[in-house]
Amino acid sequence: MEEFAALDLGYMFKSEELLKTALTHSSAGEPHNERLEFLGDAVLELIATEYLYTSFKDLSEGVMTSTRASAVCEPSLCTFAETLKLGDFLILGKGEESSGGRGKPSILADAMEAVLGAIYLDGGYEEAKKFMLRFLPDALRRPVEKRVFKDYKSALQELVQADKAPKRLSYRLVSTKGPDHNKQFQSQVLLGNRVVGEGHGSSRKTSEQEAARVALESLSV
Repeated sequence: MEEFAALDLGYMFKSEELLKTALTHSSAGEPHNERLEFLGDAVLELIATEYLYTSFKDLSEGVMTSTRASAVCEPSLCTFAETLKLGDFLILGKGEESSGGRGKPSILADAMEAVLGAIYLDGGYEEAKKFMLRFLPDALRRPVEKRVFKDYKSALQELVQADKAPKRLSYRLVSTKGPDHNKQFQSQVLLGNRVVGEGHGSSRKTSEQEAARVALESLSV
């Protein structure tokens, strides 16, 4: 459909009617996107859960649950939708159009989930996952890093400073491997010129945290 030609989803629909339905708000009449939104919400939860489970192997169930909730909430989904400029392609009723519906966070977030649901039906789970992994990794890493950032590195710093003649503590990035959506980082922590810990993680910060954890264990013995 020419009306959606400029929409860059990184996915080519086989059924353009499905895409049209995903972008149609209930104010514009039937068929609208509420059922696709319902489906997309479930698919999104699975993609986010799978990513957390495979990328952060030390997280507890409770931490994964809270992290997922913070990453797939309305503000995050609205931001994803704005990145794609979904608002420009929404099909709205006259009243919703005149009241600024294209920029309403709730409408944009719902449309994002509906588009995900449509991709899932049109191309399957792997295509839906590929679509969402353009956005989810950063949204999921931020709360994880915020949670761990104040732990191991600060504890190691306190341990080193407690020494009568504290040496300089520093971190060094050793390597990065893997594709952009699933990159793995390797870092070392040095006490003076001596490597006292090494760690791997899905970001530089998390790999430094793991290195600090290893260093804490070795230095505390």
